[in-house]
Amino acid sequence: MSAEAHRFAVFGHPIAHSLSPQIHQAFADQLGIRLSYETIDAAPDQFEPAVRRFFAEGGLGANVTMPHKIAALNVAAERSEAAIRAGAANTLTPLVGGKLQAHNTDGSGFVRDITERHSLDLRGHDALLLGAGGAARAVAWALMDAGVQTLTIVNRSPDRADELADAIGEPARCHTRYWDDLEGKCFDLVVNATSIGVIGGSFDLPMSILQDHSTCYDLCYGAAAADFKGWATAAGTRYFRDGLGMLVEQAADAFERWHGQRPDTDPVYNLLRQRY
Repeated sequence: MSAEAHRFAVFGHPIAHSLSPQIHQAFADQLGIRLSYETIDAAPDQFEPAVRRFFAEGGLGANVTMPHKIAALNVAAERSEAAIRAGAANTLTPLVGGKLQAHNTDGSGFVRDITERHSLDLRGHDALLLGAGGAARAVAWALMDAGVQTLTIVNRSPDRADELADAIGEPARCHTRYWDDLEGKCFDLVVNATSIGVIGGSFDLPMSILQDHSTCYDLCYGAAAADFKGWATAAGTRYFRDGLGMLVEQAADAFERWHGQRPDTDPVYNLLRQRY
């Protein structure tokens, strides 16, 4: 790649598995934009100096993945509403004077994938969100904005679920339940934002929470989504979606923020879908 190419990167730990370089390069090729996009593996105690160095050396944008999303919010002088709501950032953009702006595209990417690619109108739905971490926070706000009728949040640590519901501040629509207190409830949409599929564990949820038309959505994709897909299939759902489309859509939101042009995500999604 020539020295004239604009420099972008994704930070994580580990990060070698990331699809972000492939996705952003595909977007750039589509729109005739010259860029280089690299992976930067930074341990938690090295994240901030690595980010500072990257932008000091001319970096024009960075994506951020686990475990650095909270640190990415804290390293920025300016924070978008989406980043503040989520308490985490996955997109960093340089500002004049060497400062950084933090943004979060997880929520918008999730909604765009589920509503546009999978044609699910979220308005009036009763949704169950499993998890209360950074990605879950972004998705919770996005679901509320998209018009779900109710949002129930459950988390292994109830305090985090309560904190998220309190932050949203609409108790008539958004509330929490204990993980083992879902019997007798039914949901149109169940979203897995936990790390169970990554670190191991079981989805010990009553299968009766699903209806014939319910959709199950895992923010992960590939092997990491297998456990939740297994539970959803056993529970009888006909509509299971994984997070590959969300990954592509949130990347497109960051790309548009940096380049001022929105790529066509379908060809990139379809290419990756053949592999995952």
